[in-house]
Amino acid sequence: MKKFKNTLSIKSPKKGLLITALLVAQLGLAQDKPEEFKGVIGKTLADSKEYWPEPVKAPKGAPNIVWILLDDVGFGAASAFGGLIQTPTFENLANNGLRYTNFHTTAICAPTRAALLTGRNSGRVHVSGFSHTILSAGFPGWDGRIPSDKGTIAEILRENGYNTFAVGKYGVTPDEEATDAGPFDRWPTGKGFDHFYGFLGSQTDQYNPDLVEDQVHIKPDGRHLNELITDKAISYIQKQQKAAPGKPFFLYYAPGAVHAPHQVAEKWIEPYKGKFDEGYDVYREKVLANQKKLGVVPANAVLPERNALITEWKKLSPDQKKVYARFMETYAGFLTYTDAEIGRVVNYLKENNQLDNTLIFVAIGDNGASKEGTLQGTINQSLFSQGKSDEENLQSNLANIGEIGTPKGLNTNYPLGWAQATNVPFKNWKQDAQSEGGTRNPLIVFYPNGIKDKGGIRNQYSHVTDLLPTTLDIAGIKAPEYIKEIKQDKIQGSSFQASLDNPKAESLHKVQYYYIFGNRAIYKDGWKAAAAHLPDSFAVKQSLGKNEKPVASNFDTDVWELYNLNEDFNERNNLAKKYPEKLAELQKLFDEQAKENNVYPLIDWQDVYNRRIHNTGADKGKTLQDLVKQVTKPGSAGSSN
Repeated sequence: MKKFKNTLSIKSPKKGLLITALLVAQLGLAQDKPEEFKGVIGKTLADSKEYWPEPVKAPKGAPNIVWILLDDVGFGAASAFGGLIQTPTFENLANNGLRYTNFHTTAICAPTRAALLTGRNSGRVHVSGFSHTILSAGFPGWDGRIPSDKGTIAEILRENGYNTFAVGKYGVTPDEEATDAGPFDRWPTGKGFDHFYGFLGSQTDQYNPDLVEDQVHIKPDGRHLNELITDKAISYIQKQQKAAPGKPFFLYYAPGAVHAPHQVAEKWIEPYKGKFDEGYDVYREKVLANQKKLGVVPANAVLPERNALITEWKKLSPDQKKVYARFMETYAGFLTYTDAEIGRVVNYLKENNQLDNTLIFVAIGDNGASKEGTLQGTINQSLFSQGKSDEENLQSNLANIGEIGTPKGLNTNYPLGWAQATNVPFKNWKQDAQSEGGTRNPLIVFYPNGIKDKGGIRNQYSHVTDLLPTTLDIAGIKAPEYIKEIKQDKIQGSSFQASLDNPKAESLHKVQYYYIFGNRAIYKDGWKAAAAHLPDSFAVKQSLGKNEKPVASNFDTDVWELYNLNEDFNERNNLAKKYPEKLAELQKLFDEQAKENNVYPLIDWQDVYNRRIHNTGADKGKTLQDLVKQVTKPGSAGSSN
């Protein structure tokens, strides 16, 4: 527990109780309540009566539940939603389930995961940024420590008769606590999961991951992380069903794919050789046509203009085209391989007659396509690297082109042009909370016993916070008032269960704020006001790399835009000048939501790059690059088995 400076003098019991209550609300602390005994205790056994509470069981017929969350996948990547990358598992699930086209994330990974697991907004659960030292701050919405009064889906389901398993990327354990010494209350096993196998951070080496099982770091064996987590997921289910046949389980399957580093065996890359030689401009046109045929975008949809940062493909040099194509071939192979590993889990459930009564949510991405590969793409360049020119990066990539996709490529990520392409039909990317390109991801819902309109499309607005209440509604479980004697905060997500049967069901999610390091937006009933914050992460990084004085950031001078998403789904018609009153109304609503959800103070990328936040304790004075290692670390050869 943190040490608090005693700035208040407690002179009365009432004041002491008040301070205790404030600490409980802030940190999720509570005193245990004694469990009620309903037997009889006499002087002897003869005049006493035993009491044994009934074991908790899930509702009769409750489904198995599988949540699948991919990483850094844009709307236009997977073939299940019109992309040119083959994802047959996702296609099969979607064709026998439902495609949700208006589902939203937060625009970056940790806030999305915190909101998903708790059914509450990321700021309300203290993860407006990350749980990493470099990206967290000492404020209620920013400290990266999910309080106990914001219980997770795993905690709820476990208390209602489910076994609970998590594999892959967790991403919301504070760096300071992510060692074998703990404390472990913010590890997955401390947040409701019976077992966990994966990594606690945001990025890791796919062949040498910073691997954890339950509460211990273990040494990886050299196999790909996707294979490892799939084997473990199947083994968890297999052992559980053998011990308790018919008992439902919850599996949270969150691979590190397709986040950097893009690493995958050559056999998965080979089928894509030459497939992207036409370039990202042609890719965009082909995908939009596919999306129209599928019905996942309006028939009259038009692509946004190519981003000003991106050079037209035909104007690239032969060297650029060669390197860029290899990056995209690798990315495509990585996504197809990930789809195949997920297919192994689905096939296992089918072969063991469990698939029909399994509810599967597949979120194809925790944000939009990643812009972190920069204009030229990266192989080994650091996540926050500074100082190299685009030409220097290109020449480095050309000289090391054979490392793209291999274990040697420790930060392989594709160039920005491919990020825009795999985000069709939206503009902008990951981190851009002001844009549908940062926040809109494909969602598949598959439930043979509960979905009749197989292959149907749903266009209702929904948000990542909605998966928890929707899951509980389908399973017939009521959100608890207490978890482990701790009174729970309200769940902010809205159930969309009604839409499973009714394609015209009303969306119950009416208002939603977005905020990621300066970029921000507010949604209400189809209208959206949004502001891109300047300087963005690119501009800040470039100024630091050139040893330039950073441009002063001023939130008051950011330009707000206004869109009617009911008529303009991919934000092509800015209505701010036409409807200033509507814009002002939404700006006021953003301020209200920001206050309610602990978004203030507003923190941006300048604050991150200049080490203005969380620069205390053991990390005081550490450089940006020192702390980046905590975000992206691989496995340790010295880890114990």
